[in-house]
Amino acid sequence: MKICVIGCGYLGAVHAASMAELGHDVVGIDVDEAKIALLSSGHPPFVEPGFDEVLARNVESGRLTFSTDYAATADCELYFIGVGTPQRRDSHGADLTYVHAAVEGLLPYLREGDVVVGKSTVPVGTAAELAPAVEAKGACLVWNPEFLREGFAVKDTLEPDRIVYGLPNDPQLARRAQAALDTCYAKILADGTTPRLLMDYQTAELVKVSANSFLATKISFINAMAQACDAVGADVAKLAEAIGLDDRIGKKFLRAGIGFGGGCLPKDIRAFHARAAELGLDETFNFLTEVELINESQCGRAVDALNEMTGGLEGKRVAVLGAAFKPNSDDLRHSPARTIARLLEERGADVVVTDPGAGPILAAQGDIDVAIDATTAITGADAVLLATEWKEFSELDPQALAPLARGKVVLDGRNALDAQKWKDAGWTYRGIGRR
Repeated sequence: MKICVIGCGYLGAVHAASMAELGHDVVGIDVDEAKIALLSSGHPPFVEPGFDEVLARNVESGRLTFSTDYAATADCELYFIGVGTPQRRDSHGADLTYVHAAVEGLLPYLREGDVVVGKSTVPVGTAAELAPAVEAKGACLVWNPEFLREGFAVKDTLEPDRIVYGLPNDPQLARRAQAALDTCYAKILADGTTPRLLMDYQTAELVKVSANSFLATKISFINAMAQACDAVGADVAKLAEAIGLDDRIGKKFLRAGIGFGGGCLPKDIRAFHARAAELGLDETFNFLTEVELINESQCGRAVDALNEMTGGLEGKRVAVLGAAFKPNSDDLRHSPARTIARLLEERGADVVVTDPGAGPILAAQGDIDVAIDATTAITGADAVLLATEWKEFSELDPQALAPLARGKVVLDGRNALDAQKWKDAGWTYRGIGRR
């Protein structure tokens, strides 16, 4: 198939490259000329494991091209919309400016029989609002939400755990949309192991935001339990292990830490709550406010713990290991590590940050001291905070680092370190909800 992907940010660029990897001819469209130039040269504009190889391979093969001109979409059969839906400046709701602009820019190029596929995370009701303009051109709209995890985005696109089709109510249009997506995803669906779920627009739109809201709730729950463990001297890691063995609960997303961040969970739960309020369901979903409050409180609690462990932060040098919201990424959006670094500075601490992915971005911004690696950051530090569980951080040798630090204090903000190993090396160790 000849496919167009509108929006070449994190979602769109990965999807475009992955569709080319499946053998389709793909053109990516974006208004950012610098981004398009970088992608066209086969170089990724962000850190994502495996993406650079897939991008370079398909650009070189000619199956994948990029442009700022909608005219490049001529003869495409399938048009994916993968633009961002950031939080609005005046509320918690989603800003659909880019979604509407993508559809409006595409309309002049749509032909009878074309299929437009929404992938962006949008408030429920958006697809029904957009569909009439698309159908007026003889095309049809289907909503196909993404479920990407940063650090696993290519795998999640090529080997998804499910594929959702939000289909129009008109049976003829629904059949056309379903057939087009079935052809697009034929290689993924071929062995019959990937569930393909057919539903209406509204349900498909709710799938992504409900999944993110549930995951955020699970994280905040275990962080609340970590606070309880701190209060009574219990161990949240062992608690999580025990309750995770219940298959009704499961082990995933039960690691206590300094909180969730990134470009999806924080904005998506806010946007969902805002939309629920518009639907008269504000009180029903008020628990999402508590989920967010628990998440936000983790950063302050981490700073309080460091203050206690160091006997006061004023004038103390703190090495923060990690800046991106999760490992194998350079994404700094809603990063708990950055929030903690700011709070530490407000308490009078001298902060140095290091991050294998986001370090160069922070260094370019120039508003915080950035070290090239963990050893450099820890040298002369009074305290160490593990803020992002990069493998190179979790595998550090505390025995070798001990002579370099001025104070052997470590707060394991992700409960990813071997506590006993650090204690045996002479460090004062504390985790989140564990000692």
